[in-house]
Amino acid sequence: MAKTGSTVISGTSKKQEGFAETVRTVIYTLIVAVVIRTFLFEPFNIPSGSMISTLLVGDYLFVSKYSYGYSKRSVPFSVIPFSGRIFKSDPQRGDVIVFKLPSDNKTDYIKRLIGLPGDTIRMQDGRLIINGQLVEREKFDDYAYRDTSGSVRRPVRYKEMLPGGITHYILEEGDNRLLDNTPEFLVPAGHYFMMGDNRDNSVDSRADVGFVPLENLVGRAEFLFFSTDGSARIFEFWKWPFAIRFERLFKGIN
Repeated sequence: MAKTGSTVISGTSKKQEGFAETVRTVIYTLIVAVVIRTFLFEPFNIPSGSMISTLLVGDYLFVSKYSYGYSKRSVPFSVIPFSGRIFKSDPQRGDVIVFKLPSDNKTDYIKRLIGLPGDTIRMQDGRLIINGQLVEREKFDDYAYRDTSGSVRRPVRYKEMLPGGITHYILEEGDNRLLDNTPEFLVPAGHYFMMGDNRDNSVDSRADVGFVPLENLVGRAEFLFFSTDGSARIFEFWKWPFAIRFERLFKGIN
């Protein structure tokens, strides 16, 4: 029997306290995860080949949410009820950006920023022309990859030099494809012109995507944290040694 004035904690009470502590820990962890995902970094995966060779199908990357400030489109489920952006910072030509598709404001796309507000953009015989100036490119190598249907494609990889000195790689299967000759586009104020690096296999601002409003920018692609060749999903850890592209892990995105 316990002495007078002493407190006896039963096994049931200890279990209840332990359960409550576990619940608190889970809640705190979820809150931290939501804050990080909303305001700092959000993970995305690449399901299509429109950004090859910069990004491959099966790449997983982090996007910095703070790079351009915040809008209702840049937070999960567009829960912040305001228009425009707060803590706004202008994106730079050449940035690889995740944005919400303007036609539905829901679907995530990732492309490279080619045209700034006020720019004129057009394609002529497969060559990019910005503000009346032909963008320089030089052949880098012959590139081969297998597309999502299993077919092998063999485009040429070029090093393209955007105005301002930004250099990146593009793929071209030819200079007479569907989007290799376009009318001249004038980028409106508060909007941006996006293109995929895999130029002949990208739905972008040259066609259905159109101009992308500043409000629709989600964030800038920063670095890869995981990459698989498709033979294993991210939770199939027992297959990782055979599927992971180890050379792409923690690689910065340029």
